[in-house]
Amino acid sequence: MLRYLPAPIRAGITLLLYVINTIGCFITILPVILLKVLIPHAGIRHGLTRILMRLGLIWIDINSLILRLTQRIEWDVKGLEGFNPGKSYLVISNHRSWADILILQHLWKHRIPFLKFFLKKELIWVPLMGIAWWALDFPFMKRYSREFLQKHPELKGKDIETTREYCERFKKSPISVINFLEGTRFEETKRDKQQSPYRHLLLPRAGGIAIVLSAMGERQESIVDVTIVYPKNEAPLPFWTFLRGEIPLVVVHARSLPIPEEFIGRNFEQDKASQEQFRQWINSLWAEKDRQIEAILRQYDRL
Repeated sequence: MLRYLPAPIRAGITLLLYVINTIGCFITILPVILLKVLIPHAGIRHGLTRILMRLGLIWIDINSLILRLTQRIEWDVKGLEGFNPGKSYLVISNHRSWADILILQHLWKHRIPFLKFFLKKELIWVPLMGIAWWALDFPFMKRYSREFLQKHPELKGKDIETTREYCERFKKSPISVINFLEGTRFEETKRDKQQSPYRHLLLPRAGGIAIVLSAMGERQESIVDVTIVYPKNEAPLPFWTFLRGEIPLVVVHARSLPIPEEFIGRNFEQDKASQEQFRQWINSLWAEKDRQIEAILRQYDRL
């Protein structure tokens, strides 16, 4: 069995399997991508995107098979029941490792619609995957620093405009939008630099999901609040550690939260009171998540 091979060999084989699966799936979807590029009709392009998402689920299914064949993970998973793949959801999560994405795709496949997450615009240049993400209508975001916006004020609000454009596309069919609110993987040095009030989390960035809720909250079934922890590993957790099979335990606890009606349709860019109300709501969720992570770590004797 692959999961019992020495760690360096297992890592190489695991990486090779993921690469082969990605290349094979890309070759399969390439004709559909070319049709989407060449055909300008919006309705046809939307239909092609749905076909691409079905093919993307096959890629995820094969990745799940690779995970089961190569990993010896003990799972502590709660709260995945009662969801409908025909409904739309907003998924929010903390972020510990690049492995988070593979693990969440593995656990949520066929339970909720195809997961789409916000990507940095630079990732469109990732070989094969960048083109696939574009074809699947993953939202690419360009983040500007405060200093840059001071020099180029005409670009202020451009990321919000982009989010709204993607939300309009997402209204056409069931979708799961996942947002790692911290914006990057957790590290203690990052936490200290931010002066985060949380012990196990970075500061949440609420702007993106505020726009999602404002633009399409009425079409979403609920918010899926996910907490992911690797109690036997230190943070940050390198992806190579995952490939080597050195993650013995994964804890994923989820819960469904109702969409707060007071945030649907709000103009957060102009309404300062709504901004503050939403920020307080997110901070309360984050404080609760921080306590939950601490309880999980205590349960597994990590503190």
